Amino acid sequence: MKLKIAIAEDNHFLAKAVMEKLSFFDDFVFKFKAVNGAEMIGKLEVNHNIDVILMDIQMPEMDGIKATQIIKEKHPQIKIIMLTVFDDEENIFKAIQAGADGYLLKEINAENIHKSILEVVNNGAPMSPSIALKALKLLRNPLTVTEDEAIEKVKLTKRETDVLLQLSKGLNYNEIAENLFISSGTIRKHIENIYRKLQVHNKMEAVQKAKSQKLI
Repeated sequence: MKLKIAIAEDNHFLAKAVMEKLSFFDDFVFKFKAVNGAEMIGKLEVNHNIDVILMDIQMPEMDGIKATQIIKEKHPQIKIIMLTVFDDEENIFKAIQAGADGYLLKEINAENIHKSILEVVNNGAPMSPSIALKALKLLRNPLTVTEDEAIEKVKLTKRETDVLLQLSKGLNYNEIAENLFISSGTIRKHIENIYRKLQVHNKMEAVQKAKSQKLI
């Protein structure tokens, strides 16, 4: 019985490289690949007869952590291994919380990916050594402190706060530009900075997060 594998990775060349590396092992068969979490969920709707998903974290439309959470709720039997370049505590913590069964760094070689897939199918929890160390540290010192620090670090300028307040009232770029006597291009730049600082992707998320952190 060959293990059925799927991969979610927005970098086409990387996905292809992983699939090619693993094609040398005759106990695997690749069923499909997706370029983001949403596409992976869509493909599983059609065929959820998959043993293991290799999941990237940062992808457009829907990231791997959100996708892992949704897939695990619907198909808890599918094993999910994060295959990512992110080795920071926050991503590790969120991935484990979302239900990830393993966490590997992308520089890992084909043999180790193969071994990790077999391990996860046998109810193991494969992790790159540096990730395992950080996961242990997280167990000893939960992330609450780091999250509080992250909240404190978000500092918006006076102008960014003004823009965000206007956004929260449902105004569009042109209306905000008129109200604040600046060009809509400048507004766009401010909004980009706000999204980056708050680590959000749209207006609604920005307003919600700013309110929850009492920035507006």
